[in-house]
Amino acid sequence: MAKIQGAVTVDKERCKGCGLCVYACDKEVLGISSSVNSKGYQYAYMVNPKACIGCTNCGVICPDGVISVYRVKVEE
Repeated sequence: MAKIQGAVTVDKERCKGCGLCVYACDKEVLGISSSVNSKGYQYAYMVNPKACIGCTNCGVICPDGVISVYRVKVEE
């Protein structure tokens, strides 16, 4: 049976690092980077990519719409 694996992409240059996506993720997939973008903001990124189920909570709550969520079927 196929398993659903999620993937999150963040537009690092547009992310302001508010952290709402980090709190919205039940699986603790996202975190805030210690690096900064060209505007001086720390941005969100996938800390634990294997835990992502593609629920889209992070993308829905993002006030700037910089998060895209994808789902892929993975054979076990």
